[in-house]
Amino acid sequence: MRVLLAIGDGIMMPHKIAIKSDVGNNHISATLRQLREQGLVELINPEMPRGRLYRLTDEGKRILNEIKGDKL
Repeated sequence: MRVLLAIGDGIMMPHKIAIKSDVGNNHISATLRQLREQGLVELINPEMPRGRLYRLTDEGKRILNEIKGDKL
């Protein structure tokens, strides 16, 4: 949930996602991999070994909107 909130409508690198979500750098890769497998996050530059960029998929945005709605 924290990673989805951190990414929001933006495009972010894993290090920035880790900082913003307060998920440790040593866990962010596994978390992003799980979210990709669930179809909630997509890697938009897979050809890059460094400087990878992530954003939410349409399903990820839908889930994020549900999370935000529950917080209100």
